Amino acid sequence: MKVWPVKISPLLLLLCYAWLNSAHKLDAAERPNILLIYTDDHSYRTIGCYPQSYPWVKTPNIDQLAADGVRFEYAYIGTWCMPSRATLLTGHHQYGVKSMRMEGEYPGSTYDPQQCPFWPRVFRENGYTTCQIGKWHTGTDTGANRDWDHQRVWNRPRFPANSGKYFYDQLIETDGGPARVTRGYSTDNYTNWAEDFIRGEHRDEKQPWYLWVCYGAVHGPFTPAERHRNEYPGVSVPVPKDIYPPRPGKPAYMQKINGWIANNDGIPSMNGGFGGLTVEDTTSIHGNTLDGWVRQYHQGVLALDESVGRLINSLKETGQYENTLIVFTSDQGFAWGQHGFHTKLAPYDANIRSPLIVSMPARLPSGKVVRHAVSGVDLVPTFFSFAGIGLPWEMHGHDLTPLLTNPDTDWTHPSLTAFTARMFGEDTNTVPEDSTKNNITGIPWYFMLRQHQFKYIRNLVEGEIEELYDLTADPDELNNLAQLPEHRVTLQKLRQATIDELRRTGAGIVDNLPSVADAR
Repeated sequence: MKVWPVKISPLLLLLCYAWLNSAHKLDAAERPNILLIYTDDHSYRTIGCYPQSYPWVKTPNIDQLAADGVRFEYAYIGTWCMPSRATLLTGHHQYGVKSMRMEGEYPGSTYDPQQCPFWPRVFRENGYTTCQIGKWHTGTDTGANRDWDHQRVWNRPRFPANSGKYFYDQLIETDGGPARVTRGYSTDNYTNWAEDFIRGEHRDEKQPWYLWVCYGAVHGPFTPAERHRNEYPGVSVPVPKDIYPPRPGKPAYMQKINGWIANNDGIPSMNGGFGGLTVEDTTSIHGNTLDGWVRQYHQGVLALDESVGRLINSLKETGQYENTLIVFTSDQGFAWGQHGFHTKLAPYDANIRSPLIVSMPARLPSGKVVRHAVSGVDLVPTFFSFAGIGLPWEMHGHDLTPLLTNPDTDWTHPSLTAFTARMFGEDTNTVPEDSTKNNITGIPWYFMLRQHQFKYIRNLVEGEIEELYDLTADPDELNNLAQLPEHRVTLQKLRQATIDELRRTGAGIVDNLPSVADAR
């Protein structure tokens, strides 16, 4: 007898998951609130509790959050704004986000909520009040009144002409209503609205809640609040060793990255615009030098740090602090001179490594550091675990609770990062003939895998070299070990581990990977 395969839709899975929840369900009093504070283009190097930060950095509130919680040394949430957010809404890597696609004028985008359901809807159906405030960058459909009980969002995909207004005069939609131009500094506005929610507005105080605050800072044009523009006077930052080409041992495209040139005084200065559509005409408040740009960028972090302090104070003043899981992270990092960049996207820690701090002193240890690398896809199953709700569909990540409760846990899961530029879902099953043409920076598609101290990078260009770095010995990723015979076994293991992880997560591209250059 022939057995026909059965296709199960995501919506059917949503209807079926409820019976699974009975074994996981927590009493209402046991279910924690979850506050996800999400910044933009925000490098871990800007936060004082990270040892890689400059000695003059001042982030007392975020540092205190780390002192009261668990800091992750290596977190790779995503590669750029849209896929990072898609991951945080689905629990899937970019290649697993079905029906998501760019459409129309950038950053126009769309998706089919039947094929691509967002998990906050599941929290709503299980007694949580869900709220999202701030930047929205994942389709023109924000999920208002479907995924979210309350929203006040800057819907960038719906209004391309307003999409560069990261800090002032934003078009804000409230609960799916018409957008209205909103005055004031965006970081402060978002914090005001988030505070209102924490203090009881737009929610039933008897229900637990999930609040996702999506700041636009410190994305370009890197505009700090007026009150902070005199901070950090006279800063001087070390010039990265490979700010100028050539970069021996790196792939072909890396020899063309030339974001900085020496001015007449020999000081690195910005070479042309940013290449990002919203910041091409950006000029620095403090001049076009590396020092000036880094100073301005760090000034933009100061309002974020103030906001963290305000949100935590709101929790404490309303008696909710003990029962709230606080997560602070960013969509990805941002390079300033490292490897010649002034952008994100590339598979190096300087470009994409995010801060990640998780705090709930009533349930988790304080002042601990996790040395294992984790991914953005790991956050969603962690939220479901804390809420006591069964997963509604298969997630790509792993529940981080064991690491949170015991940061010294032997963690065997690798951390995978995917970059397929502006393509998602089944559109990523085959690499374009020239994958650098599908994004504006000349960076080809790649997969990056972190396991223990090693990082493996497979650039999806036919015949291109692989990359292998020992981040313990070489944290700046200057020495590619992939071509060295003594590292052949490690290279082969991580190459296979990457393929295994792609297969585990159902990546259609896994059987269409371009060949790699022969190792010496």
